[in-house]
Amino acid sequence: MKSSLKIYTDGGARGNPGPAASAFVLVEDGRIIYKDSEYLGIATNNEAEYQGVILAFKWLTESGRAASFAKISFFLDSELVARQLSGDYKVKSKNLNKLNLQVRELREKVDNKDINFLAIKREKNRIADKLVNEKLDENMG
Repeated sequence: MKSSLKIYTDGGARGNPGPAASAFVLVEDGRIIYKDSEYLGIATNNEAEYQGVILAFKWLTESGRAASFAKISFFLDSELVARQLSGDYKVKSKNLNKLNLQVRELREKVDNKDINFLAIKREKNRIADKLVNEKLDENMG
């Protein structure tokens, strides 16, 4: 039986825009199966939030594991980005529109069609948040 995958993503910038990083954490059956983060250089908070989702989708497509999950749920502590990705909010910013399009293109490459994006409170996203801050600390010296 296929399991469901929970993906916690986060992004942050110190200054807005400023030095930024993003991260994702994959959880299957209550266990972390993979996590990663990336320093982005200068970006806004919202751009970094999108990049966390993009990083996770890239892992899904490159690993070939997407088809092994019955459902994939993304959890973001950015309500704006979660609602834009769900189609509830329009994307007005040109930069965010490019990132939204990139997510849609990556989503189409994933075999799994049962994918959703949910906004959660920051306290429920501690691991991804910690990864973002560690990556920023590493790169800001």
